[in-house]
Amino acid sequence: MNQPLVLQSRLTCPTCGHQQTETMATDACQYFYECPACRTVLKPKPGDCCVFCSYGTVACPPIQQGQACC
Repeated sequence: MNQPLVLQSRLTCPTCGHQQTETMATDACQYFYECPACRTVLKPKPGDCCVFCSYGTVACPPIQQGQACC
């Protein structure tokens, strides 16, 4: 039985600690994210496919489904 996709993830900025809940797209990965508090542009950490996998509370939809990332 497949688990339902979680599309909400809380991103935490590594620079200022600001947290923001965002909705993930199901058809594309998000490689860049600008922190609304300090304007730092987040990029995936080495080995991660997107900012949600690096800085979010929930991995991106392809990873949740056990697939390769976008």
